[in-house]
Amino acid sequence: MSSARVRMTRSDHPSGTDRVAEIASSETADIIVNIQGDEPLIDPDAIDAAILPMVHDADLLMGTLKKKIEDEREVTDPNVVKVVTDHKGDALYFSRCAIPFVREQEHQPARIHFKHIGLYTYRRDFLLRYPELPVGPLEQAERLEQLRALENGYRIRVVETDYESLGVDTPDDLERVSRLFDASVLRGVN
Repeated sequence: MSSARVRMTRSDHPSGTDRVAEIASSETADIIVNIQGDEPLIDPDAIDAAILPMVHDADLLMGTLKKKIEDEREVTDPNVVKVVTDHKGDALYFSRCAIPFVREQEHQPARIHFKHIGLYTYRRDFLLRYPELPVGPLEQAERLEQLRALENGYRIRVVETDYESLGVDTPDDLERVSRLFDASVLRGVN
């Protein structure tokens, strides 16, 4: 059985990023990784993929992951956050709605919808400033904390991954992940 250091945060944080900023204030690492609680089975290779752009570009302040949506039902599922990016891989927008909207279905390019994976990387200095950024109408409407960075003019690098997220957003998701976890424990997988 392995152990981990655990620290409680204040209960008044409006988002997980605000919570992570509280912890980062007493740490010294240059890059901070926030693996959200709804991603209990995240692949370590996906974490590495999210960190690498920040290692190679000191100007990047925040990063995350995306995955092509394979199951078309996820495109319209509000529990699956979608993301669109520019040609450099920087986020243009995150939404619970289907983005981009495909106006003419018969001309739809194959697999243009991407889901956001619940992991963030931050430069510590940016993360410490994040709680002071004003919460804007987009963050309020979508209830997506990463929109605070975009609304305040910061870019977010989004790395594509093949990692298939098994996020826990609903009771059915929890049951599915619990079954997978139980099966891996029975097989002796850590």
